[in-house]
Amino acid sequence: MRIPDDDAWLHERSRVLGERIRLARQHRSLTQEDLYLRAGISRDVLQRIEAGRHNPTLYTLLRISQVLDTPLADLVR
Repeated sequence: MRIPDDDAWLHERSRVLGERIRLARQHRSLTQEDLYLRAGISRDVLQRIEAGRHNPTLYTLLRISQVLDTPLADLVR
């Protein structure tokens, strides 16, 4: 199945977002468990976000950025 160009762009942005979250988490020596528990989200959601396979809400992204002590703009730029 071919993904339309706009969808490809969105998938790539999701992948980059997940990678930035993972790198910020690792930079702070946090495990996935540390992050999902502190952010109040499920393990599955965090795993899918970091893999670029989830479309998180703004609320979820704000909670993650707060735990990571990283401005949201740095994660989504």
